[in-house]
Amino acid sequence: MEEKYVMNNEGEYGKYIVQTLQAPAMSEDFKEFYKTYANRLLWMDANVVPGAFQMNMSWYHSASEMRPLYKHDEHVHDFDELIGFIGSNPDDPYDLGGVIEVGINGEMHRLTKSSMIFIPGGLKHLPLSILELHRPILHFSISMNPFYANKPTSTGVAHELNEKE
Repeated sequence: MEEKYVMNNEGEYGKYIVQTLQAPAMSEDFKEFYKTYANRLLWMDANVVPGAFQMNMSWYHSASEMRPLYKHDEHVHDFDELIGFIGSNPDDPYDLGGVIEVGINGEMHRLTKSSMIFIPGGLKHLPLSILELHRPILHFSISMNPFYANKPTSTGVAHELNEKE
């Protein structure tokens, strides 16, 4: 029996497969600072794949001396978000390989295990800091919205990113 398959993002439904970074416009300052601690891998939103919700993935490769991370201050948005930090130790996938500090409605959490965080729409969250990094951490966020956008809270000064602008 002959196997039928399509390579990578070819074929009728390859339009739903993203294999190269197609990030939205961001300030040069933000992009340069981001490179000091992470490599953004992939970004999907309705601009990249019509009808998609927003998701992005990065490898954290360095701890940051700036705490909290530049422009990762407390903010809120109207849609639900899922944030993940996954360790890269194949012998112990729950070992984060570092320490991430993240705020949820003003309560600070230090993560040392692979974690996913559900943030309901309207719940204030962050700041974010990478306190220690012993090996790469895969980071992702999924926004149940076609585009990512946030609003700074009264206590935070998060940058506002909205790809539609």
